[in-house]
Amino acid sequence: MRLLISFAALFLSVFLLQLSSGGVGPLDALSGIQIGFSTAQVGLLGSAHFFGFFIGCWWAPRLMGSVGHSRAFAAFTAAGTIGLLAHMLVIDPWAWSVMRVATGICIAGCYTVIEAWLQSKLRNANRGRVMSIYRVVDMMGSLFAQLLIGVLEPASYVSYNLLAILCCAALLPITLSTVRQPRTPQAPRLRPGLALRLSPLSAAGVVVAAVSSASFRMVGPVYGQEVGLSSNQIAWFLAAWVLGGAVAQFPVGWLADKFDRRWVLIGLSLASIGSCMATISIGTASTAVIFANAMVFGLTSFPIYSVSAAHAHDFAESNQRVELSAALMFFFAVGAIGAPLFSSSLIEAFGPSALFIMIAVAHGVLVVFGLTRMRARPTVDERTAYVYVPRTSFTIGRLTRRQREKRD
Repeated sequence: MRLLISFAALFLSVFLLQLSSGGVGPLDALSGIQIGFSTAQVGLLGSAHFFGFFIGCWWAPRLMGSVGHSRAFAAFTAAGTIGLLAHMLVIDPWAWSVMRVATGICIAGCYTVIEAWLQSKLRNANRGRVMSIYRVVDMMGSLFAQLLIGVLEPASYVSYNLLAILCCAALLPITLSTVRQPRTPQAPRLRPGLALRLSPLSAAGVVVAAVSSASFRMVGPVYGQEVGLSSNQIAWFLAAWVLGGAVAQFPVGWLADKFDRRWVLIGLSLASIGSCMATISIGTASTAVIFANAMVFGLTSFPIYSVSAAHAHDFAESNQRVELSAALMFFFAVGAIGAPLFSSSLIEAFGPSALFIMIAVAHGVLVVFGLTRMRARPTVDERTAYVYVPRTSFTIGRLTRRQREKRD
């Protein structure tokens, strides 16, 4: 209990940030449709968010070094709040895209500050417990954010105001904390080539993970409306996907530690393809079936990033782990930037089923590439521990480094 209390301020900020950031994507999709944005323009908003996320990941460590953790956190929170509040002042998809860049910068920057703060306070004796709590809080915030969509009215200033309040509230626990600010960590070098050199399959895996999650999170509400779901049902549709991802972490982690991780990746992708095909075939079936299939899709697609990261770290030296984590996050950001715009354009041209056809094709490419890589070289005998990795910032590698090396 004392351990939980000592980190309570940081965890509360994480939960509030997830409520705010996790809610704005689906709310933007539903609001854009109601206002009259095209499906492609709705996808552009999701892509803009991840573009801002990439900027924030790169910029945050440098800003912390200049002004300190608390001031950097306040600056990023202000940017996100402004982006949220400005939505209903200017009704234009390009203006909203700029606002979503601001919210993306906010989320990446705030998580970078929080994770740098956690890193400075963690010790080997408490690292495992604290990281477990951190992941649970992050996942629960994401789950409740999806459910929040059921009570937020689209295209309403009140709805965006509520999300802005949550974003501002995340500022209070950290700025009012009496804990001394930690020393600013050195920003990891961004070397995407490191991931390609150590494990091309892992780089491909995180791109496919980005295509799945970014498309579903940002464009999934469009699919839900197209197949006749109400706003409340869309909230449960998205929540079922997050819940499936949460449920999958333990069994997939066990499989990834026991068997060749390339076979686990291939199996997950094949299962994701099956889930996509089932979603297309059921169409406008009963909502219970749609929710169940969304949960299965989350169960099969959500863990792909963590399995890919674990496979890449099997080939890395201890001094490469932080930069490798940043490189994998870079590839995730690249895939997440392009996926919402591309998938929404496909929906506009070919209908709602095009979303899951695109995701299925991406997983099919990963299956073929995985089988090809298995013929290129054998896996390693000594493997790192499987770690569930939140896609939060480039600094997450510092938090998971020792957990991965517990077998070394």
